[in-house]
Amino acid sequence: MYDLAIRRNALALLSDGRSLNSVSKQTGISRAAIRSWQVQIAPLPRLKGFTPCAMPTDTASYAYLLGLYLGDGCISPHPRGGQYLRIVCADAWPGLIEQCRAAILAVRPSDKVYVLQRQGCVAVTSYGRHWTCQFPQHGPGKKHERRIALEGWQQEIVDAHPWEFIRGLIHSDGCRITNWTTRMVGGERKRYEYPRYFFTNKSDDIRKLCTDTLTKVGVRWTILARGSDPLNVSIARKESVALMDAHIGPKY
Repeated sequence: MYDLAIRRNALALLSDGRSLNSVSKQTGISRAAIRSWQVQIAPLPRLKGFTPCAMPTDTASYAYLLGLYLGDGCISPHPRGGQYLRIVCADAWPGLIEQCRAAILAVRPSDKVYVLQRQGCVAVTSYGRHWTCQFPQHGPGKKHERRIALEGWQQEIVDAHPWEFIRGLIHSDGCRITNWTTRMVGGERKRYEYPRYFFTNKSDDIRKLCTDTLTKVGVRWTILARGSDPLNVSIARKESVALMDAHIGPKY
């Protein structure tokens, strides 16, 4: 990991006209890392009061899109500048694909949105020059291998639209399922079914963003481990499931 001063120094050498190869040899930093910093350097400093260069006006749609991005989204640089935002959605949920597309257009109405078919899924994709400042959580490596925290302006949006944020998280890395169990009643074993919500994510930080927001809206939750890893947020209490059904519901 390189601190911000090292990154800025490498980029300053590039801005002086040095080649990528030359800067890499002088600093001992890989070309791929330096190339990625050309896109990532703007959102890296987490300064108090930081705001993106183009604040979203449709904050409800942004809260939903933020949830989708934290679950199944990524940002990659374009060779000629700007960035691609990609949200991966399973083919099984056409309604989710359309909601994702609509949210991107609501947040960035001047940017085009493309739906690119992949095996078993689609990548809802948009090119623009502001995606890294819209989502300053972008960075090198996998999300669960680095710190994920919301900027102050993002937290304000989530606080104003908690259900939209939760919906985005559930639509990306969550589900509503029907569980079952058996009980002995009058000497006879009977089967009982009950609905349950799950949110599954490897990132401790992203799971905490989910559970903190669930708590704020009155949803009770528990953490279930997969092996030794606490990957699953479970919502099974009847009143909390009813609250989720009223605001989220199953994917479609």
